Amino acid sequence: MATASASHAYKNFINGEWVAPRSGKTLENRNPGNTDELIGIFPLSSREDVDVAVSAAKEAYKTWRLIPAPKRAEILFRAVELLVKRKEEFSRDMTREMGKVLAETRGDVQEAIDMTYYMAGEGRRLFGQTTPSELPNKFAMSLRQSIGVCGLITPWNFPMAIPAWKMMPALVCGNTLVIKPAEDTPLSTYHLVEMLSEAGLPPGVVNLVGGDGPDAGAPLTKHADVPVISFTGSTSTGRIIAETCAPTFKHYSLEMGGKNIILVMDDANLDLAVDGAIWGGFGTTGQRCTAASRVGIHKSVYKEFVGRFVERAAKLRVGNGLDPSVEMGPCINEQQLQTVMSYVEIGVKEGAKLLTGGHRLAGGELAKGWFHEPTVFGDCQPKMRVAQEEIFGPVVSLIPIDGLEQGIAVANGVPYGLSASIYTRDVNHAFAAMRDLYTGIVYVNAPTIGAETHLPFGGTKQTGNGHREAAVAAIDFFTEWKSVYIDYSDKLQRAQIDNN
Repeated sequence: MATASASHAYKNFINGEWVAPRSGKTLENRNPGNTDELIGIFPLSSREDVDVAVSAAKEAYKTWRLIPAPKRAEILFRAVELLVKRKEEFSRDMTREMGKVLAETRGDVQEAIDMTYYMAGEGRRLFGQTTPSELPNKFAMSLRQSIGVCGLITPWNFPMAIPAWKMMPALVCGNTLVIKPAEDTPLSTYHLVEMLSEAGLPPGVVNLVGGDGPDAGAPLTKHADVPVISFTGSTSTGRIIAETCAPTFKHYSLEMGGKNIILVMDDANLDLAVDGAIWGGFGTTGQRCTAASRVGIHKSVYKEFVGRFVERAAKLRVGNGLDPSVEMGPCINEQQLQTVMSYVEIGVKEGAKLLTGGHRLAGGELAKGWFHEPTVFGDCQPKMRVAQEEIFGPVVSLIPIDGLEQGIAVANGVPYGLSASIYTRDVNHAFAAMRDLYTGIVYVNAPTIGAETHLPFGGTKQTGNGHREAAVAAIDFFTEWKSVYIDYSDKLQRAQIDNN
């Protein structure tokens, strides 16, 4: 595999070898904080590349599924030990290709480490059930079975963590896979695949095909030999994938958008709430599906909270994520920056009060990147577009609320249902919120981000299609249940017919 310091030319990884895309087409990967810096040149693959990768994965599945799960897990253990040793190197590469600050990219790599350790541990679990039979001399149990080739399509905002969320459970369960990383951040996924290969993963078990959605992602979702699709990205693309998978009854997991809220009650610790809202709203430049892009604030503390929050937001230092003094990096590309700028215009036209920010940053050392000011809208109505639609940028809408009941109604009154948070010292309010917020994740006295690998991750409504990532929930998605009955009575027993 070529390195960025050499020719900058990367290839697909198919059947254990680095191979050029058959079309010969490539894509430049540039630093979003300084577009003069070329990170590497990556494949723009076609249907033909996908076909070859799927064929390799299908052939490898024949033997990989028969390797005992603890032995599969040992390869993951070896891979994660290699990942630990190169954490800093991979974190810095991720900041260069994705833009978020180094502290966050270290967290991204750590999440991949955590997930790999967790799923390696599942290699000695993968539990089923045993249960008493209703008939004599009969044994009943359930067990998990692998499914086959998994097609994984991952986003650019967590370019190592999310691929690990999908790859590691798929592998430990005995599946093989073809992964297509986001074309904006392929390098981090390449690093992850490289660690698995160095750890001794057999050829064809993991295959990486670089490229865009129409030419590489779509053929993967449509492929007849790929019974499982796991996708993280926009709701609009997820809908297309659902329509593609439904006719042939593929298994498909969709992790999509969010419009998450922090509720700040009148008894909240405001210092803590402001800290959480700043981190939730502007961490990763707001480019998280769990970003706290809305804050519902009790009217009795609204003025004080807004004053503190806006002051903090306005002082956030924006710039190169490798600079330890920088608190917020760039948007991922020009298109995403333009989307953020268009929503600022929408918010102003809707009558939201622009309290700080609202502009592209293009002066001095920021001129060569896709930077935007941390932006806060105040006095927002819950049905404004800036308070309803996912912006995926550093824009936060502040909404005054009368109390808990209205706050929960505002929280639930969006098309998404990923994450929500409440800041309160009232245990009754906290438990009511945990019960009534219709989201996949709820935080109390913490922001809407911070999921851990050993609990399910995902959401309701247009955030997902009912499946969850991480934890045992991921094992559920990447396996099929099989119920097994062993009758040692040496006679025909007809279940309910002979048991009434």
